[in-house]
Amino acid sequence: MSERRLVFQLEIPIRWGDMDAMGHVNNTVYFRYMEQTRIEWFGVMGFLPDPAGQGPIIVNAHCTFERQFEYPGTVLCRMFVGAIGRSSFETFVEMSRTDDPQTRYAHGGAKCVWVDFPKQRSAPLPDFARQAIVTPRV
Repeated sequence: MSERRLVFQLEIPIRWGDMDAMGHVNNTVYFRYMEQTRIEWFGVMGFLPDPAGQGPIIVNAHCTFERQFEYPGTVLCRMFVGAIGRSSFETFVEMSRTDDPQTRYAHGGAKCVWVDFPKQRSAPLPDFARQAIVTPRV
Protein backbone atom coordinates (compact mmCIF):
# COMPACT_ATOMS: atom_id res chain seq x y z
CA MET A 1 0.00 0.00 0.00
CA SER A 2 1.87 3.09 -1.17
CA GLU A 3 -0.90 5.69 -1.02
CA ARG A 4 -2.02 7.34 2.18
CA ARG A 5 -5.43 6.44 3.57
CA LEU A 6 -7.34 8.58 6.10
CA VAL A 7 -8.11 6.28 9.03
CA PHE A 8 -8.79 8.49 12.07
CA GLN A 9 -9.19 12.04 13.27
CA LEU A 10 -9.20 13.75 16.63
CA GLU A 11 -9.98 17.23 17.88
CA ILE A 12 -7.66 18.52 20.62
CA PRO A 13 -8.28 21.81 22.47
CA ILE A 14 -5.30 24.16 22.57
CA ARG A 15 -4.50 24.81 26.22
CA TRP A 16 -3.15 28.10 27.54
CA GLY A 17 -0.14 26.18 28.85
CA ASP A 18 0.66 24.88 25.34
CA MET A 19 1.99 28.31 24.41
CA ASP A 20 5.54 29.53 24.93
CA ALA A 21 7.06 32.95 25.60
CA MET A 22 6.55 33.89 21.92
CA GLY A 23 2.76 33.61 22.30
CA HIS A 24 2.24 30.56 20.10
CA VAL A 25 2.06 26.82 20.70
CA ASN A 26 5.53 25.47 21.46
CA ASN A 27 7.01 23.17 18.82
CA THR A 28 7.24 20.23 21.23
CA VAL A 29 3.47 20.33 21.76
CA TYR A 30 2.86 19.47 18.09
CA PHE A 31 4.52 16.12 18.83
CA ARG A 32 2.12 15.71 21.78
CA TYR A 33 -0.83 16.36 19.48
CA MET A 34 0.41 13.66 17.11
CA GLU A 35 1.08 11.31 20.02
CA GLN A 36 -2.40 11.80 21.47
CA THR A 37 -3.96 11.16 18.06
CA ARG A 38 -1.90 7.99 17.60
CA ILE A 39 -2.69 6.71 21.13
CA GLU A 40 -6.45 7.36 20.70
CA TRP A 41 -6.32 5.58 17.32
CA PHE A 42 -4.45 2.62 18.86
CA GLY A 43 -7.14 2.49 21.57
CA VAL A 44 -10.08 2.30 19.16
CA MET A 45 -8.27 -0.51 17.34
CA GLY A 46 -7.80 -2.40 20.61
CA PHE A 47 -4.02 -2.03 20.67
CA LEU A 48 -3.84 -1.60 24.43
CA PRO A 49 -0.50 -1.68 26.25
CA ASP A 50 0.44 -5.23 27.22
CA PRO A 51 4.05 -5.62 28.45
CA ALA A 52 3.59 -9.41 28.41
CA GLY A 53 2.36 -9.49 24.80
CA GLN A 54 2.75 -7.67 21.50
CA GLY A 55 1.89 -4.25 20.16
CA PRO A 56 3.09 -1.16 18.33
CA ILE A 57 5.89 1.22 19.24
CA ILE A 58 7.30 4.13 17.28
CA VAL A 59 10.87 4.11 16.02
CA ASN A 60 10.99 7.66 14.65
CA ALA A 61 8.87 10.79 14.53
CA HIS A 62 9.01 13.95 12.45
CA CYS A 63 7.11 17.20 12.10
CA THR A 64 7.12 20.11 9.65
CA PHE A 65 5.79 23.37 11.05
CA GLU A 66 3.94 25.51 8.51
CA ARG A 67 1.89 27.96 10.58
CA GLN A 68 1.62 28.87 14.25
CA PHE A 69 -1.18 27.54 16.43
CA GLU A 70 -2.38 30.06 18.99
CA TYR A 71 -4.72 29.93 21.96
CA PRO A 72 -7.72 29.74 21.96
CA GLY A 73 -8.67 27.14 19.43
CA THR A 74 -8.99 23.47 18.66
CA VAL A 75 -6.55 21.41 16.60
CA LEU A 76 -7.96 18.94 14.08
CA CYS A 77 -5.54 16.03 13.65
CA ARG A 78 -6.14 13.75 10.68
CA MET A 79 -4.31 10.40 10.83
CA PHE A 80 -3.29 8.66 7.63
CA VAL A 81 -1.65 5.27 7.07
CA GLY A 82 0.93 4.75 4.35
CA ALA A 83 3.17 1.81 3.56
CA ILE A 84 2.67 -1.40 5.53
CA GLY A 85 5.54 -3.85 5.76
CA ARG A 86 6.17 -7.20 7.42
CA SER A 87 6.28 -5.71 10.92
CA SER A 88 5.96 -1.95 10.39
CA PHE A 89 3.61 0.72 9.11
CA GLU A 90 3.93 4.42 8.35
CA THR A 91 1.59 6.96 9.94
CA PHE A 92 1.10 10.58 8.95
CA VAL A 93 -0.79 13.39 10.67
CA GLU A 94 -2.03 16.62 9.17
CA MET A 95 -2.89 19.34 11.69
CA SER A 96 -5.29 22.21 11.08
CA ARG A 97 -7.71 24.23 13.19
CA THR A 98 -11.35 23.19 13.44
CA ASP A 99 -12.31 26.76 12.50
CA ASP A 100 -9.93 26.64 9.48
CA PRO A 101 -9.85 22.96 8.41
CA GLN A 102 -8.59 23.65 4.88
CA THR A 103 -5.37 25.32 6.06
CA ARG A 104 -2.62 22.91 7.10
CA TYR A 105 -0.69 24.25 10.07
CA ALA A 106 1.70 21.32 10.42
CA HIS A 107 2.23 17.77 9.25
CA GLY A 108 4.33 14.91 10.46
CA GLY A 109 4.26 11.28 11.32
CA ALA A 110 5.92 8.25 12.78
CA LYS A 111 7.05 4.82 11.72
CA CYS A 112 5.46 2.18 13.93
CA VAL A 113 6.86 -1.31 14.46
CA TRP A 114 4.95 -4.27 15.87
CA VAL A 115 6.99 -5.64 18.77
CA ASP A 116 7.05 -8.74 20.92
CA PHE A 117 7.62 -6.95 24.24
CA PRO A 118 9.04 -9.86 26.31
CA LYS A 119 11.53 -10.70 23.50
CA GLN A 120 12.20 -6.98 22.83
CA ARG A 121 12.26 -7.38 19.08
CA SER A 122 10.01 -6.86 16.09
CA ALA A 123 7.37 -9.41 15.18
CA PRO A 124 5.27 -9.88 12.04
CA LEU A 125 2.07 -7.83 12.02
CA PRO A 126 -0.80 -10.20 12.88
CA ASP A 127 -3.67 -10.34 10.39
CA PHE A 128 -6.07 -8.69 12.87
CA ALA A 129 -3.66 -5.75 13.24
CA ARG A 130 -3.21 -5.36 9.47
CA GLN A 131 -6.96 -5.25 9.02
CA ALA A 132 -7.47 -2.79 11.91
CA ILE A 133 -4.74 -0.46 10.64
CA VAL A 134 -6.35 0.05 7.23
CA THR A 135 -9.96 0.28 8.48
CA PRO A 136 -11.15 3.91 8.52
CA ARG A 137 -12.54 5.10 11.86
CA VAL A 138 -13.62 8.62 10.90
